[in-house]
Amino acid sequence: MGQSKERSSAGDPVRTLELLWRVPPRHGAGRGPKQRSSVEAVVAAAIALADAEGIGALTMRAVATELGLTPMATYTYVPGKAELVDLMLDTVYAEMARADLAGLAWRERVTVVAAENRAMLARHPWVAYLPTTRPPLGPGLAAKYDHELRAFDGLGLDDVTMDAALTLVLGFVTSVARIASDTERAAIDSAMSDQQWWERAAPLLEQVFDARRYPLAARVGAAAGRAHDAAYSAEHAYRFGLARLLDGLAQHIEGHGGSSVDR
Repeated sequence: MGQSKERSSAGDPVRTLELLWRVPPRHGAGRGPKQRSSVEAVVAAAIALADAEGIGALTMRAVATELGLTPMATYTYVPGKAELVDLMLDTVYAEMARADLAGLAWRERVTVVAAENRAMLARHPWVAYLPTTRPPLGPGLAAKYDHELRAFDGLGLDDVTMDAALTLVLGFVTSVARIASDTERAAIDSAMSDQQWWERAAPLLEQVFDARRYPLAARVGAAAGRAHDAAYSAEHAYRFGLARLLDGLAQHIEGHGGSSVDR
């Protein structure tokens, strides 16, 4: 689904927040002809376009075409692409499934949160490539953040550490999601599976690669290739990495007075 130069919160912050929370603009639009569409329809069309073709294909003109509008008409709903990207992100966040975390041990809660984000990123791969250091502060993000923090609530962690622990989990999930998306895109772009690609490269590699010079690379790389039938397995990386991440968090939680029983 491709990398992008887009980022969240690149537009006018006040107008973006007005749109996210559906606050009427300070200067009303006044009376005019009946509108043919809505902000929700524009956002839904933009998400569908990004899902199908990547965020790089997103333009106000392309969205207008999907809705049967003129590009200028689209600007009456959303002032620009930057604000539209924030609306798209917040809508995706709002639509995420949120399981009931009550009664679950903390490891299970974190595992559920990770799985929910992984599913969202598989459905909307472009989200993994959007920098969100200034996140869209809308109702979707608020609901997502509040829900996910519950995975770390009641463990004796201070608020800043809870936020950092959640950031660690989400960063890990996003990283694996990017590689999974890149692997899928490489297969589509090259019209070859990973196995076919390696089979084609193997004859030349056998001539130029000296296993005696790089013994660890040769041994470990061959073992991983046999195990995954590819150079990399996003599924294996996710399961292995999440388990190690939980182990590390357990040490930190127990070191800060958290219960060692709730594991």
